[in-house]
Amino acid sequence: MSPVDAPQKPAWRPQSILFVCSENSVRSPMAEALARKISGNKIYVASVGLRRGRIDDFAATVLREIGIEGGIRAPRALEDFEDEAFDLVVSLTPEARDRIAEFARGAPTTLVYWPTPDPTVVEGSRENVLDAYRGVRDGLVRRIRDLVGTETA
Repeated sequence: MSPVDAPQKPAWRPQSILFVCSENSVRSPMAEALARKISGNKIYVASVGLRRGRIDDFAATVLREIGIEGGIRAPRALEDFEDEAFDLVVSLTPEARDRIAEFARGAPTTLVYWPTPDPTVVEGSRENVLDAYRGVRDGLVRRIRDLVGTETA
């Protein structure tokens, strides 16, 4: 059983989630793809960066390892979603944590911070780097599963 397939029953399930990181190239797009899979596409999920980055091949690789093909969308910036409201906004970097309070001001939004390591700073062999990305992926899987559970037929 893949780590994104194990069933859980959450106490509260948001109807919409926005994941925010610095550039929307690694952590937040991975979280978006994972949340879609874990929730069975029953929750509206998006991801953005404070700045628009570029697609990261290692992030796409570790998602493919668990059956998520084409899960990384073109990077988007926070201003692309200024007029949308989300039940939950999850920041994944300290920089994003400091900015999301402004974004959600006045909206009935729950804000949370999930400190998530930056795998792009890891050096060494390709396998070393992939292991860092896998660690981020697996940590996000656990948190998302705890938050939204999984859909079961």
